[in-house]
Amino acid sequence: MNLSNYYWYFQSVIPKQLCNKIIKYGNSLKEKERIALTGAIGNNRDLKKFPLSKKEIKDLKKKRDSNIVWMNDLWIYKEIHPYVHAANKNSGWNFEWDWSESCQFTKYKKGQYYDWHCDSWEHPYKEEGPTKGKIRKLSVTVSLSDPKDYKGGELEFDFRNTDPSKKQNIIKCDQILPQGSLVVFPSFVWHRVKPVTKGTRYSLVIWNLGYPFR
Repeated sequence: MNLSNYYWYFQSVIPKQLCNKIIKYGNSLKEKERIALTGAIGNNRDLKKFPLSKKEIKDLKKKRDSNIVWMNDLWIYKEIHPYVHAANKNSGWNFEWDWSESCQFTKYKKGQYYDWHCDSWEHPYKEEGPTKGKIRKLSVTVSLSDPKDYKGGELEFDFRNTDPSKKQNIIKCDQILPQGSLVVFPSFVWHRVKPVTKGTRYSLVIWNLGYPFR
């Protein structure tokens, strides 16, 4: 899919006090590393029936190493959703979406990272509920940390889509370095978080769903 804009950002729109509140709240919750790892294997595996093997965990660690918790508090969505709608309109995407997954609060400590990936999968969700038959359309990343508190951890995009024959077209999204900044992008866009080299980087990620493109 060719786009005029591959991402849309807003700088310093989430108040510092609210960013710090989310960080404090996230750190008070129990981390769920097992669930964090499953994001790299797709959405069609029942982990209760088919848990990850030690080899799978080791292999996934090569692609992603971070600590996360899940949040589904209404006050967080109410703060972020207006920017998703604005980005969807201002960018010219105009994707139809009507549901957001749980917010992923992510902590990247020194040496942690998330290698190249896209957030969308080949098939819609199959589970019963509000996500059934839908796909991830718009991804959001919110920078919760003060940039003085860490080094590295840059968010980068690669706009060659899924064609491995094309030359990499890597863009560093440094517009969201200021605390409280956020970026919205189509979930099929490839991106990565480079290793943190000092301190801790906190972010909030939300995936917004709709029925498949027609």
